[in-house]
Amino acid sequence: MSESRQAWKYGRYEKAETAVFGAENMLSRHQRSWGIEQWAAYLKDGDVPVLSATRDFFQSLKSQGQDAPEFAPKELAERVHDDPYLALKLLIEAERHRSRRLGKETTTQLATILQLGSDELYALIADSPVVEVDHPGWKTAVSTAIMASGIARAWSNFRSDTSPEEISLATLLSETGELLLWHFAPELPIQAIAEFEAGRANRTSLAQLNTAGFTFRQLTLLLADVWQLPQMISQLIRGVDRPRTHIAQIAIDCARHLMQNPDNPALPSDISNIAQYIPGIAKEKLISILPISETRRAHILACLQEE
Repeated sequence: MSESRQAWKYGRYEKAETAVFGAENMLSRHQRSWGIEQWAAYLKDGDVPVLSATRDFFQSLKSQGQDAPEFAPKELAERVHDDPYLALKLLIEAERHRSRRLGKETTTQLATILQLGSDELYALIADSPVVEVDHPGWKTAVSTAIMASGIARAWSNFRSDTSPEEISLATLLSETGELLLWHFAPELPIQAIAEFEAGRANRTSLAQLNTAGFTFRQLTLLLADVWQLPQMISQLIRGVDRPRTHIAQIAIDCARHLMQNPDNPALPSDISNIAQYIPGIAKEKLISILPISETRRAHILACLQEE
């Protein structure tokens, strides 16, 4: 049973809005009537936070001054992989810089850092709000995005993609709508979880529709348009029908299944699906990058061989 399901089982969601986030985070009566366009307009100009671990890492480097280790932009980009909020914040800021200079679109974590420079990167993080992800549903959303991004990058490398980093970044940002709601309006995702766990909806997307009036996926797509994200990233998030977008979507599905349960019976189907878009790669290799035990990998392979 996942942590979010355990939380519901023991009744901890009933007072989660106030117990976890505090009364100051509750929605106003006016906000409760908002539709997707109003939420997109509100979130568009919100100050995107960074994870507390991100702030701690960069503060520790800054505090060391000249004694701090020299990190190349590529090494700094690796830190972006672990924080979907920072990835979004850097992409939006880098695109603002690019639009003034009319340069090439920014489509990777490394490109965002090169576009901004290390000094502005440090300043941007220092001035950002910091979030402590302390709700089980929120933890799951963040962890799923990070895991899916890593899986998508590994599978893209197997395909010898022209830019696995583009697919990785798009995958990391694919649940932006939900991640921002957890920070700015946690009532909405909490209510959606409660709706699903109570059995009033058999899919999370339906639970979101029932409680918010829109799916968080729809909000992500609208925000991508509102922010005018780079065309390639936007297409990958949107799921335009091509092999690269299938890799991103299947990686997201696979990460969700893994977060729900490492023994999830849907995992063999995920591997069968991804194998269609990465021809010539053994299924053992596709399975090898999943963050599970060797025993579980062997079980998935055995299931596939029985098909």
